[in-house]
Amino acid sequence: MRYEDAGVNLDAAEETTRRIKEALAPVRHPGVIAGVGAFAGAFDAGRLAELERPVLLASTDGVGTKTLVAARVGRWRGLGADLVNHGIDDLLAAGGRPLFFLDYLAAARLEPAVAFEVVAGLAEAAAAADLAVLGGETAEMPGVYREGALDLAGTIVGYAERARLPDPARVRPGDVLVALPSSGLHTNGYSLARRALAELDWEAPREDLGGRSVADALLEPHRSYLPEWRRLERAGLLPKTAAHITGGGVYGNLPRALPAGLGARLERGRWPEPPIFDLIRRRGGVEAREMFRVFNMGLGMLLVYDPDAAEAALEVLEEGRRAGVVVRGEGVSVEGVDG
Repeated sequence: MRYEDAGVNLDAAEETTRRIKEALAPVRHPGVIAGVGAFAGAFDAGRLAELERPVLLASTDGVGTKTLVAARVGRWRGLGADLVNHGIDDLLAAGGRPLFFLDYLAAARLEPAVAFEVVAGLAEAAAAADLAVLGGETAEMPGVYREGALDLAGTIVGYAERARLPDPARVRPGDVLVALPSSGLHTNGYSLARRALAELDWEAPREDLGGRSVADALLEPHRSYLPEWRRLERAGLLPKTAAHITGGGVYGNLPRALPAGLGARLERGRWPEPPIFDLIRRRGGVEAREMFRVFNMGLGMLLVYDPDAAEAALEVLEEGRRAGVVVRGEGVSVEGVDG
């Protein structure tokens, strides 16, 4: 027997690796000492020496079943940007800045052209953030994954000055929640979205999506808030804490930025909700509270400020919106949804 008789194609694996190197070649980062092809990536961490008390931060995540949306319409490149930007936003919420990234791509059968598209999108997003890509792993695992599907995950490592890490203990009742808008679903809630929209034509333009197709709206890349963060940092207006609204939606993520004994009240209507959410709600018969429990509902990131700093931050953030306030109690309430 050969390995290929068991469903694993070594030639395809080698071609996939070659195409990944090709995709990453135009964006080689000066900090990379050893990258794709090495047994372990190596990165020059000299910039950490400039910090008084450097802290490393790391986060691992994936893009979930958004991969099945890409497979249905044959569009893969945006998934790489999703993966990178999700990791960047997690780091920002934790007070970090990006250093380097590694990815994991697995399928029942590796398709070199698909891998190239995914990694090319990843490389473009990483270059925009000055983020090094050290490599990762590709795996062909028949029997674990179904034909035509793939799994995509990534790990990002960043750094911070310890004294500048967010501290929920600084949050007080009356603090203002400033919202940075999402571009759509980002990378969460796709199992529900796919089921709700399964019977629609995903390629036809729709009036209720502003002339876009369902596929366009679902595959809209996860937004990176690094440009906004840099503007806030230059202005000396970094928030007390921040919540990246990912899996678990608004109800599950905002409390992570608040101390025990404090909750939040959001004023729905103060921020734009991308129309894809209303289409999911109508087609799936999804209750409003469930929508906020699953999706970001237009709230990509929520920043916590005292009232005066919030006004200053809103002047810096072109798309920022005052979305609500911190209150005594526990949990999150949304006006018009929770009474």
